[in-house]
Amino acid sequence: MASVDKPTPTPTPGEGGAERRAAADTALLEAFGGVRGMVDTTVPGLVFVLIFTIKRDLHLAAIAALGLSLVLAVARLIRRETLKHAFSGVFGVAIGAVFAMMTGDAKNFYLPGMLYGLGLALLYILSAIFRFPLIGVLLGPILRENLSWRTRNPGRFEAYTKATWAWGLILLGKSAILFPLYWWGDATQLGWVKVALGIPPFLLCVYLTWIFLAKAPPPIDVIAELEAEEAAERERGVAPASEEKP
Repeated sequence: MASVDKPTPTPTPGEGGAERRAAADTALLEAFGGVRGMVDTTVPGLVFVLIFTIKRDLHLAAIAALGLSLVLAVARLIRRETLKHAFSGVFGVAIGAVFAMMTGDAKNFYLPGMLYGLGLALLYILSAIFRFPLIGVLLGPILRENLSWRTRNPGRFEAYTKATWAWGLILLGKSAILFPLYWWGDATQLGWVKVALGIPPFLLCVYLTWIFLAKAPPPIDVIAELEAEEAAERERGVAPASEEKP
């Protein structure tokens, strides 16, 4: 069976390249949650800061934000949509709400998400430094190329590295704005800036990723390669390696 790490020439957008590129463009935004994912992660925070700004009631704001997260998750369940991003949103809001109510400080509603964002920024940067860019690890299975881009597709390796740096630096810049507000600002200031910095940096990261990948060679569909080789082995009357008994 062919190895996904077997060195081959860099692919060019020939036959099938346009289709693979179109599929990659379609999958890119959805891989990071899509428009619905942005709503699930942004609107509960908006509800929290809005209610807290008007009522100055920490418990009411926290319960409202958590309740809205649950409603969004149930709506996804009814529509039989993926619950991955909905559950991550509920989990994040729940931790923030509990932490804020336990400490009595509304700013702590945002602290878990801020720490997560900072940790994610550092993870992106470290993965790029050690030449295992996280964007490639995340998108490879979705685009059916797995990790073939590391050894067989240097153009995509470079694109994934650039995209990973973009995500890391943009998220790090976001943290550089939010943490000073957490230390020296008030909860209302932090909340509105946090909401304002929710979607735009994410869209910028996705856009830059799309730009880098649009200029790169199309992904190598290693799944199709393996399926084709197994089909050829069956035609020759040879059991594929995946079906061989130990």
